[in-house]
Amino acid sequence: MKNKIKVFRAMRDMTQEELADAIRVTRRTINSIERGKYNPSIEVAYKIAKVFNVTIEEVFCFEDNDGEDTEAGR
Repeated sequence: MKNKIKVFRAMRDMTQEELADAIRVTRRTINSIERGKYNPSIEVAYKIAKVFNVTIEEVFCFEDNDGEDTEAGR
């Protein structure tokens, strides 16, 4: 699953630690999600989107096994 967490953090001059504190997870969790090594629970994904005041779909993009985006029109 691709994500734009790093982009949204940069737009707000926010560190991984600050985001982690805001949603009550570890900085390591944020790092793993950003790097695509860990897929967050729906609850964590929702909390991340809420911090940035955007939808989950604006932060996360699911890819199928072929590496193609599964959103309509892609």
